Amino acid sequence: MANKNAGIYNAPKELGWPKTIVLGFQHVFAMFGATVVVPIITGLNVQTTLFCAGIGTLFFHLVTQRKAPVFLGSSFAFLGGFAAVKALPLTDAAGNALTEAEKLPYACGGIVIAGLVYVVLAALIRTCGIKRIMRFFPPVVTGPIIILIGLILAPNAVNDASSNWLLAVVAIVIVVAANIFGKGMIKIIPILLGIVGSYIVALVTGSVDFSAVGPAPIIGMVPITLAKFDVSAIIIMVPIALATMMEHVGDIAAISATCNRNFLANPGLHRTLIGDGVATSIAGMLGGPANTTYSENTGVLALTKVYDPVIMEIAAVVAICFGFVPKFGEFIHTIPTATIGGVSFILYGMISAIGVRNVVENQVDFTESRNVLIAAIILISGLGFNSIGGITFHVASASITLSGLAVAAILGILLNAIFPGNDYEFSEEEFTENAVRDEVGEIVG
Repeated sequence: MANKNAGIYNAPKELGWPKTIVLGFQHVFAMFGATVVVPIITGLNVQTTLFCAGIGTLFFHLVTQRKAPVFLGSSFAFLGGFAAVKALPLTDAAGNALTEAEKLPYACGGIVIAGLVYVVLAALIRTCGIKRIMRFFPPVVTGPIIILIGLILAPNAVNDASSNWLLAVVAIVIVVAANIFGKGMIKIIPILLGIVGSYIVALVTGSVDFSAVGPAPIIGMVPITLAKFDVSAIIIMVPIALATMMEHVGDIAAISATCNRNFLANPGLHRTLIGDGVATSIAGMLGGPANTTYSENTGVLALTKVYDPVIMEIAAVVAICFGFVPKFGEFIHTIPTATIGGVSFILYGMISAIGVRNVVENQVDFTESRNVLIAAIILISGLGFNSIGGITFHVASASITLSGLAVAAILGILLNAIFPGNDYEFSEEEFTENAVRDEVGEIVG
């Protein structure tokens, strides 16, 4: 067996298939908690979400030539987009207002287009070089946008938690305790533990409804809801890709340093972006949430020092299999709204905190007026326009609505390009160092 300090890159050969399969299941547990929370919050189907995560991960490995040990799970960044699409005044062909559930396919349509933005960026990076393109997306723009996503979602967490504060507080306390005091796997899955702990309290207090679980079959087809397209929904979703693409770069850098391989160079950032973006578009087309590279699984890589991509492929196959178990999906839907509100309290706050960390660790100089103005306009325009339902205008016979987040992203990119003093230089080496400390250091420390 190879020296474990150097890492294991061929798990079946060095560990044997039984241990390799166990490691694959461990990655399923690492991604599971966060991945299923997204459909629970948005109203999407859990089976479809797991199926799309598995299919997306396998597609990613195909595009990246099976070189990068990555798992693609549900992205929390698009939660604000789902909330904004649900607030749109969409109607059917007869002019009747759509319900929030009926608007979900339009949100998924926006995700399809957002995923294709990754492909555009990959083409630009391949053609122009990464440093030239990244000048348009410096931390002074992406950081406040990430902060804004969490702030926009905050009222939703409070509304959900207020339905039963006992369950919400139990979830919050467990998540915080596991994250601060937990070791090993407990520290990796605090969200899952928070949901389980709050759910147990809900069972004891009689707050769980199992009426839909009994009739559901054990085995069945994955529910597929094809995406629908609306210009306003697309405009809401696409700017979010600016933040998730930066998250992607950070995660790939973190995985590169963890595995002692430069995946930014080989298979190349353009390939990983295409894998992530197209996987996201596939998920949206089938009625699932956007995909993203999962830091939870990066933490597991750091703990186990087993870097073979085949373990992620095993996890992907397991996730696909879960997609064909309707009873499991209905069981997940018995989780009380207040429990989700409790974990959302933490999740939404963490999104904003990540944005703050992005700004701090990239040493954005807020003694410079240009940086202060860009950040201020992003935050105020995002929150302000979101509070009034965005900006609606008409092009020919089409009514187009720009959400607060969309307005903020557009203004941030334009102001950064127009204002003098844009001296940001993207450094692959510095990014890798920061990413490893952020995404892995806390877990293994």
